[in-house]
Amino acid sequence: MGEVEKDMRARLEAALAPTRLQIVNDSARHAGHLGDDGSGESHFTVRIESAAFAGKSRLVRQRMVKAALADLLEARIHALALRCLAPGEHG
Repeated sequence: MGEVEKDMRARLEAALAPTRLQIVNDSARHAGHLGDDGSGESHFTVRIESAAFAGKSRLVRQRMVKAALADLLEARIHALALRCLAPGEHG
């Protein structure tokens, strides 16, 4: 697990207290593509389940995640795919 991934995990745990959190580093699949900074930590997929998402729209949930990772998205993360669920939801 790289530094960016560790930082993402810590921020998401602090901000959203997830019941499930999966972070997949997709950077190797994008090596040499636009946005690849050579760090090996530029493209991620996050699957997160949190009670904080209950009753909120998909857009609001994604904004909550992006707010927790804001400066990383500006400086370190080029691409972020999100799947945000409330407990009991499937997907």
